[in-house]
Amino acid sequence: MHLTPRLLTALLLPLLAFTAQADSLRPIDSANSSDSTHTETSAASIHSKTVDYQDGETKLTGYLYYPADTTQPRPGVIVVHEWWGLNDYAKQRARMLAELGYVAFAIDMYGDDRVTSHAPDAKGWMQQITEHVEAWQARALAGLEILAADPKVDAERLAAVGYCFGGATVMQMAYAGADLDGVVSFHGSLPPAPENLTTLKPSVLAAHGAADAFVPPAKVAAFQQSLEAIDADWEFVAYGGARHAFTNPNAADYGIDNVAYHAKADQRSWALMQDFLTEVFAD
Repeated sequence: MHLTPRLLTALLLPLLAFTAQADSLRPIDSANSSDSTHTETSAASIHSKTVDYQDGETKLTGYLYYPADTTQPRPGVIVVHEWWGLNDYAKQRARMLAELGYVAFAIDMYGDDRVTSHAPDAKGWMQQITEHVEAWQARALAGLEILAADPKVDAERLAAVGYCFGGATVMQMAYAGADLDGVVSFHGSLPPAPENLTTLKPSVLAAHGAADAFVPPAKVAAFQQSLEAIDADWEFVAYGGARHAFTNPNAADYGIDNVAYHAKADQRSWALMQDFLTEVFAD
């Protein structure tokens, strides 16, 4: 086996990241989950702020997280939530990215503060967004525009990370021609590249649960083949035994058979993402 720098780092990082991630992915204390400016005590000092913005007539609310000691522009990372809406889990992932040194913006794809734990509601909201692909892409790109314009952000170094519905969303951002260096899909639905697309700017990392019944092998193959056809820079990693939403420690709370947390897949995929972002921002 030829050990490339990315592969070698991916093999070593899970061992180094385990302790740090266990602390970062702590249970969310609802009594201390205010999104006003605050300081983290368990990691680097992190500030956050609420950002109101719009997509057409739809009012949206996102949450920006950044290291308190930011004096020079840093790479910016979009975080796109699961189909449940912009909940504490998505905000926590954005905070974790800020702890890594990035400016992270958890964007709002639904508006009107819509968050749920009921699958029928989530499915309905998601379908309202995804049924019109151009509008879906525009909604996500509105958030990217906010992040890129922030003075704390180096607009030449941008990436997008998404979970489940968010994973599909970051792929749509890439297909729309977003000026991104990389996109990372965690247990996303893996939409294939459009047939009329001939090139793809961002590098792609897709972290997939091999036991995810929502995304059958045929869909995985179509996704991979579509990226290969346009000579995209893509990487796909499947984790044995991992089902849908494998990165979310609270996945079992939703009571869906195919939705479950998988600690090893979570830790390994997060470590792989760190290496991926380091690489694409260095190019």
